[in-house]
Amino acid sequence: MNCGNQFVETLKKVRYPKVDELNGEDFDWLFETVEDKSFLEWFCGNVNEHHVLTEKELQAFDALLKSGKPILEEAALDEVLTTCKTLDSKSSSMEEGEVQKLEEEFQALQKIKNLKIHRRNKLQMIASINSHMSLKLNDKAEEAVKILKEGQGIFTAINTKINNELHSLTDGIKKLTFFFTSDSEQGLGPHPVFLSQLALDKYLCQEEQSTAALTSYTKKQFFQGIAELIESSNEENFQLVDISKPLVCDENNEVCKERVEMARLQMAYICAQHELIQLKAKDRSINSALQWAETNLQSLKNKNFGKEEHLEARISSLNSEISKIKNQLTQINNEILPSLVKENAQLLNMPVVKGDFDLQIARQDYYTSRQDTVCNQLLKQKASFELLQLAYEIELRKHRDIHRQLENIIQDLKQSSNSLQQRLEMMSEPFISQHAVPKNTVDSRDNASHRLYQLLEGENQKQQLFRTHEGMEQLSQKLKQDITSVQHQLSVSCQEQSLFLSKMDSDLDTLCDSLYCGGNQILLSNQELTEQLYQLETNLNRLNQLIMDLLADVKAKRKILETNTLCQMERKLYVYFFKDEDYLKDIVEKLEHQSRAQTIDLEN
Repeated sequence: MNCGNQFVETLKKVRYPKVDELNGEDFDWLFETVEDKSFLEWFCGNVNEHHVLTEKELQAFDALLKSGKPILEEAALDEVLTTCKTLDSKSSSMEEGEVQKLEEEFQALQKIKNLKIHRRNKLQMIASINSHMSLKLNDKAEEAVKILKEGQGIFTAINTKINNELHSLTDGIKKLTFFFTSDSEQGLGPHPVFLSQLALDKYLCQEEQSTAALTSYTKKQFFQGIAELIESSNEENFQLVDISKPLVCDENNEVCKERVEMARLQMAYICAQHELIQLKAKDRSINSALQWAETNLQSLKNKNFGKEEHLEARISSLNSEISKIKNQLTQINNEILPSLVKENAQLLNMPVVKGDFDLQIARQDYYTSRQDTVCNQLLKQKASFELLQLAYEIELRKHRDIHRQLENIIQDLKQSSNSLQQRLEMMSEPFISQHAVPKNTVDSRDNASHRLYQLLEGENQKQQLFRTHEGMEQLSQKLKQDITSVQHQLSVSCQEQSLFLSKMDSDLDTLCDSLYCGGNQILLSNQELTEQLYQLETNLNRLNQLIMDLLADVKAKRKILETNTLCQMERKLYVYFFKDEDYLKDIVEKLEHQSRAQTIDLEN
């Protein structure tokens, strides 16, 4: 209760007028300190309705004040009261012994009365508690009967369900075993269910037949010596014959015979071409002489004869030109023409070589096509064998997995049967199955309840002398509350995760838009930023170039200053101009005076 409300309640006990109109919260500020709170406690604990004056006492006090008689206060009042007490004590000393005895008897009787009242109240409380407990136990018994009936119904349903599943499982196992063993019992052998049960005699017979046919086909197509025939037509056997080099080879070798024949053809071609060229040259020279003679005769007919000196000069010039032409012709006949004819002769065996190569290419194509057919057939056989092997390996792996799973199931069934047997033995014990009086505490021999209690406690296990069913019920309720809270947290976390995923999807969409910029090609950098960086790089390069130029200029000027005294003086003057103008004026004035003195000396 607040301090203000406590104060108002005390005023109500004292019957203060208009106390119903007061609000306790309005007086809270009066009792904020510790001293004020202690005063409030004293006031509320000691002040009651006996300390309040009645209306008659107030009227008498008012009349006393109006009469003008003196009123005793403080020290005078204390003295009068002490004198009154002494007089009363003298008059009552005679009766104190009897009063004390009566008070002692009264207190003893009061104690006996209080003890009997206490016993009566206690018995009434015990009776009410017993009646309440009987009602509560009746309700719990009814609820327990209902729960027991519901549990029995649930257990019977589960039992029937398990029995049905077991019957279906046994029927399936019987069908499976009958499926695998029906044909073998009749003498027909097991029904081929797996690949490993199939007979491969027909397949192997077909494969043997195909391999025999393939070997016969290869013997027919690839006769003995075909490889040597194909390999003999190499590049060395088909080269252009050089006539200038002597041919040294065996007469029995066909390749050498072919090369000798090609050399003879080239020699014949060279001789024929040489004679043809000479004849063509003679023919053209005769034709050109005839044309020249005709042109000169025509010109002589049309013009008069010149002087003899002019004709002799022309004849001499023509003779010199004829000698030059003859020299050129001899050079062509001896040097240029033989080399060209030899080159053409070497190209004479190109059609023969091309034809032989074409024949060899056709043979090789035929040989490779037959090889491809044989290889394809071999690859098909190998693929079929590998496929069969792979199927066997897969089936073997599945069989191993099934065998492992069946072994695990057998072990689990054994463990479950052992645990069920232990539970049945435990439940068949008399201290569990029969309870004459229901106990609140868990029996020390009830291991199942103790394990359940430990599971409900978890890691926060407390040392307890007795474990009760109520505590187990409380722990189960707490576990249920924890489960509901965890489910609520999971739902909240799922909502948060969905929101986070939606936000991440939107961020990813914005990132894709910024990366692709509406196109199909990714852009790993911003175009505006790259342009600015490129401009910044160009500015930096320009700045570096300017700094390098400035440094080179400074170095050149330093070299000039080291060698030229006039430049050093100019530098000093500039320094004085920017730092010390007065000193510069003095230097200029001195120089002017010196120049004037020198001019005067020169004039004198």
